[in-house]
Order: sequence, then C-alpha cells, then structure tokens
Amino acid sequence: MDKIIHHSLKLHCDTQRAFELFIDNKSLESWLVDLAEVDPVIAGNYELFWEPDDRENNSTIGCKITALESNQLVAFEWRSPKQYKHFANNADPLTHVVVSFYPDGEWTTIHLIHSGWRETSEWDEARQWQDRAWSVAFGVLEKKINGG
Repeated sequence: MDKIIHHSLKLHCDTQRAFELFIDNKSLESWLVDLAEVDPVIAGNYELFWEPDDRENNSTIGCKITALESNQLVAFEWRSPKQYKHFANNADPLTHVVVSFYPDGEWTTIHLIHSGWRETSEWDEARQWQDRAWSVAFGVLEKKINGG
C-alpha cells in the first residue's frame, strides 16, 4: 500500500493567486525556497533550490511538471533532501506531488497530495521528514497570505 502525505490549507485569495504561489518563481521564492526555476508547462522544469550554491543537494533538480490545469491543478515530480537522496532520488518513478485549488468565496482551499513512498523503514523516515517539511511550509504560506 502506498503511503501518502496529505495537507490542506485555506488561503484568503482567489484561485489564480493560490495557483501562482506554486508555479511562479518569485512567488515560490516568497514562501518555500531560496531559488525557483519553474517552467509552468507540461514537462517543464519544476526545480527548487534550498541551497542555490549547491544545486545537486536539497533541490528538486531534474524534476518535471506532469500535469497542469490553470488555477485548478499542478503536479510535479519531487526529490528528497541529501540525507535521503541515495535511495529516494534514484527511484523510478520519483515521488510525486499533486496540488489542487478549489474556490471558496473569497478563499481558496488547497489540497496537496505527495505520493510514491515505498515500503521500507528508510522510506518511512523520508516520508515522515517530508510530511513535517510540508507542514512547516504550509504554516509559512498561511501566515504570508492570511496574516496572523
């Protein structure tokens, strides 16, 4: 059975703005990453760099967008940080993230599903690490958009 990470968030913005937060380089750099090189087309790069001077580690280098529907959905491959890269970043397929956007009046509900985790203890540790990382990232995003 596949182990799945799922996070949801309500943001006080329209779906277009919420969508941009996940596909626009400057928007991604405002809450998630130090450097983003995203080409928002199917098969376009979805490369995020937490340490831009060390592009091979703590990045999603080589990852691609697998699905894109403007203001509704973006899906992309994902690479793990360096402590897990020896197994997770050589997996075929890589883990996969799907982010969907649902209008709710003046708000947008975001659902993030991160799948593709395998059934070993090291994969379980990597999944737990990534689950915590998404929690922290969504906390930053919520504070940026909703205030508080």
